[in-house]
Amino acid sequence: MTTTVAGRAREKERWSMPKNLIVATFSSPETLMRAVHAVTKENFRIYDVYAPYPVHGLDAAMGIRHSRLPWVTFLVGLCGLTLALTFQFYTSVLDWPLNVGGKPDNSTLAFIPISFELTVLLGGLSTVAALFFRARLYPGKKAVLVADGVTNDIFALALRIRETSFDGWKLKEILKQSGARDVREQEAEL
Repeated sequence: MTTTVAGRAREKERWSMPKNLIVATFSSPETLMRAVHAVTKENFRIYDVYAPYPVHGLDAAMGIRHSRLPWVTFLVGLCGLTLALTFQFYTSVLDWPLNVGGKPDNSTLAFIPISFELTVLLGGLSTVAALFFRARLYPGKKAVLVADGVTNDIFALALRIRETSFDGWKLKEILKQSGARDVREQEAEL
């Protein structure tokens, strides 16, 4: 009995000194959702959840806010529209006015196709650039998987450890009770 108690004490001590991440793997989305609910109920902070396909209701369960990416698209698209209209008005009316068939110099309806195209072009490119910048994706970056099989059939829940008064033993028990296949510590390479 003393070896079991001593082994359990050693394991508890090992889990009390956390590394950067605690990663739990799951075999189904139901057990993953159960673990997310249990972890958030106990006020542990989830770093990220990895799944091979989208899981309905996961964002709400994790408490993720809506993205601000549409605002980037809207603002840059508005700037593109303003740029297109200003440039066309300047070139057609102020810089090089041409009398074509007696039509007025400021033919705003003729400006619509170019304005639309420039709005869509700049809005789309800025959205992709903002996404890459925010996600820290750049050419040549090595892909780091938090657990083997995440892209195939494994679901993973990662929790970042920052506090010194973190109870890793309690977290491990919560994750195991929720149906985790494996719970381990690892250094964050993200």
